[in-house]
Amino acid sequence: MSAAEPLFPSFLKLAGRRVLVVGAGPVAASKLAGLRAAGAEVVVVAPEVRPEIEAAGVAVRRRPFEPSDLDGAWFVVAAAPPEVNRAVAAAAEERRVFVNAVDDVAHATAYLGAVLRRGGFTIAVATEGKAPALAGLVREGLEALLPDEIETWVAEASRVRERQRAEGVPFDRRRPQLLLALNGLYEGRAS
Repeated sequence: MSAAEPLFPSFLKLAGRRVLVVGAGPVAASKLAGLRAAGAEVVVVAPEVRPEIEAAGVAVRRRPFEPSDLDGAWFVVAAAPPEVNRAVAAAAEERRVFVNAVDDVAHATAYLGAVLRRGGFTIAVATEGKAPALAGLVREGLEALLPDEIETWVAEASRVRERQRAEGVPFDRRRPQLLLALNGLYEGRAS
């Protein structure tokens, strides 16, 4: 990917969908919690597997990657040595499966961001694969700024959205109404 190719940010519904993780070292292990939290059916393929991956409750295939491992996969994380990641990326491209090639920007078609989740609110920060540590620092800064009562905000915004949809409120009037409703959460509070 060249610098001129902008990325399209997206959140994936992986629940019940097969996700392939190629590699079973510390980087692969660090991806499992997020994938499992999203409900993905994770399959790990690697000749050698760390004990924490064995204990993670995911399917493990102790062997080298084969292109057919991608059959039926919706997404793949390539966290193996560079030559294996290149083979995974090539096979994924043929099958039109997005691949996060860890620390290999040239062979990735998807980049995972630094993620902050709190109270039904999710923020992901990315640097187009150029500086993941910076994305992590920015995420930490945003976490400090995010109000403790964000869960209340999400619940109120959901109620307002349902009311607006039922009433047919035009899109251009929805955000101002939402802001008024959120401000209403603080009416009567001492300053």
